[in-house]
Amino acid sequence: MNHNHLSTLRELLVSILSFVVFLSVSAASNAWPRSETGYSGSTPDDATRLAQIADEYFEARLRLFPLLATEDVGDPRFESALEIEIAPTHRAEQAAIFGRLSSRARGLDRNQLSKADALTYDLLIYDLTERLDALKFPTHLLPIHHMESVPVKLAQWGSGNSVQPFKTIGNYDNYLKRIGKLPVWAEQAIANMREGMRTGVIQNRVIVERTLGQYEALTETNIDKNPFFASLLKMPASFSAYDKARLDAAYRKALSEKIIPAQLKLYQFIKHEYLPKARASAGLDGIPGGAEWYRFLLRDSTTTEMSAEQIHALGIKEVARIRGEMESVKTRVGFKGTLAAFLKTLETRPDLTPFKTDEGVLARFESLNAKVKPQLAKLFGRAPKAALETRPVDKLIRDSVSSHYTLPAIDGSRPGVFYAVIQDPLKFTTPSMAALFLHEGQPGHHFQMAIQQELALPRFRRYLWYDAYGEGWALYAESLGHELGVYDDAYAYLGRLQSELVRAIRLVADTGLHAKGWSREYTINYIMANEGSTEASARRATERYMVWPAQALSYKIGELKIIELRERVKKSLGSKFDIRAFHDEILGNGALPLSMLESRVDAWVSGIR
Repeated sequence: MNHNHLSTLRELLVSILSFVVFLSVSAASNAWPRSETGYSGSTPDDATRLAQIADEYFEARLRLFPLLATEDVGDPRFESALEIEIAPTHRAEQAAIFGRLSSRARGLDRNQLSKADALTYDLLIYDLTERLDALKFPTHLLPIHHMESVPVKLAQWGSGNSVQPFKTIGNYDNYLKRIGKLPVWAEQAIANMREGMRTGVIQNRVIVERTLGQYEALTETNIDKNPFFASLLKMPASFSAYDKARLDAAYRKALSEKIIPAQLKLYQFIKHEYLPKARASAGLDGIPGGAEWYRFLLRDSTTTEMSAEQIHALGIKEVARIRGEMESVKTRVGFKGTLAAFLKTLETRPDLTPFKTDEGVLARFESLNAKVKPQLAKLFGRAPKAALETRPVDKLIRDSVSSHYTLPAIDGSRPGVFYAVIQDPLKFTTPSMAALFLHEGQPGHHFQMAIQQELALPRFRRYLWYDAYGEGWALYAESLGHELGVYDDAYAYLGRLQSELVRAIRLVADTGLHAKGWSREYTINYIMANEGSTEASARRATERYMVWPAQALSYKIGELKIIELRERVKKSLGSKFDIRAFHDEILGNGALPLSMLESRVDAWVSGIR
């Protein structure tokens, strides 16, 4: 059978399996609620059965998504695993498992549960519903983009500076097993992209161009310079000469014979076949079924029923408000020109660009941590046990990703890490640093995610994530800078306003791209005009919103809800209001959809009154 016949057969199988997924998801979504035994009434052991279902759900997620098991949980059982999540068969398996769990959960009698168990029940139903609904959309047909893809992620992990452990011989063997499955992933990605070319579910041309440099780096035939080999160059001194030689030979053989050739085939397909067919439209509305897909993503990201129109209008209002505050700062420091001109001066002033090296930037972040840490007890009754470190983002991805945070391992083997993007230390400005640290470090993501991990909750709740809650909390944490003593000058506070403005602009830009037909170029110009950013910065932001539709909306929506709740509680409780107790309540149940968060806070206030 020749190559063309094989490709046709592969595409046919993808289509058939995609249809199977659709049928499985539809059946799971519409299944009549029933218990394991078929009896829908309550039983005395509903709480026990709920705990079993919740734990099965957690274990199923680890097995189905082993990269998340490594990244979020640090579970060594899945260290060598790489499921082909983009395969139609895998999506069908997800639909079947989540459908069965949802049906069993719905067979429980919520009225028989304690308040704590009822919240677990609500979250389990909510999360399973979202996962089943997500499978109705062809995410798997867009397997590559510049912000994140499996081969690039694993290459980054191979540096030894990320979440994949490289401390023991077993760690090295496990990583080799994991990347040994990349040729299968690459074949499936090519098959999916061919199906996407056929059906119109295809990536934007500029985004495809952005991926080429990343994928080309993975095809490096000089093994010593290939990213997948990086950890072999710094094996622990405790390894024996025999083990070092064995690992070196095994990696070289696997890379040269299987992994690099597979990456080269994928790279050449993307460059020569996929890129010429890539679409010109920037938003999801340029894809068949994209409007419905975006409505789902709006709901999933914000955990609300807000429409694109409502979010767009809110963004315009917030942009105007924040720019007004920035004008006030400009006046306060005595600058006479326009706001755009004022912001431009921040990039060239020597006192605001004092760094010469990456290490200098990291040291400034550490000094911010030292300043913030003693003040946290004024605002929080509880702090995470896990340590926090600051590290630079890997060079392989620093041109395309943002600064971010990764969870500590539950066994204490790695700390929580704030990864800072430092593209050029000479151009790194100080005004943005305090707000960035509060967001990614503490009391932002580190407090929210590490504390959640330590709570006495069912395991699946310790690792739940909702963008509106998690990113909303981190943006809210930026607003605490005055109380934590890091907005002690006008420029640090200006940096906070700039950060908040970026998130407000996202409400306008993201909905513009995906619901109003905005082009990439129009969006870039809008961001530059309102944010005062460079073309390169506005381009990176726009292209992020293009490949992660609706995700960027979550920050502002979540922050505004937490601020609203704080003001409501403060007004309701008066002299009884305790900011420490409020923050502990917000963080004390782990991640929640905003409606559930609001209900919990209202119930908490009623108990105090």
